[in-house]
Amino acid sequence: MSNAKVLPVLQPEAVVPCCPPLTAASLSEEDSVRMAAMFKALGDPVRLRLFSRVASHEGGEACVCDIQDVGVSQPTVSHHLKKLREAGLLTSERRGTWVYYRVEPSVLAAMAGMLAGAGR
Repeated sequence: MSNAKVLPVLQPEAVVPCCPPLTAASLSEEDSVRMAAMFKALGDPVRLRLFSRVASHEGGEACVCDIQDVGVSQPTVSHHLKKLREAGLLTSERRGTWVYYRVEPSVLAAMAGMLAGAGR
């Protein structure tokens, strides 16, 4: 049985932020819980580096073999990638013995949209 997950190809107009900008209105309890989980996952320096490596990797996805050199052991890398997946920041797909990661398409738009205008 395969653990492969088919990654959807979304058109730019299909990427919708999950939460309103901070300056538009108060966040609902549901939106604040969702966004807090994302920011908490990115609050760890190793996770932030892994997320950045995936997001900036050519083609928008990265094999774990290409991003695992972040100064911690392989089991620790796996732990951090799992936390990023659980927070909804990454999706993954197994191909043979390797796992490929991709930033969830709406994540960057959601985070940017929520923070838009926060500096006013």
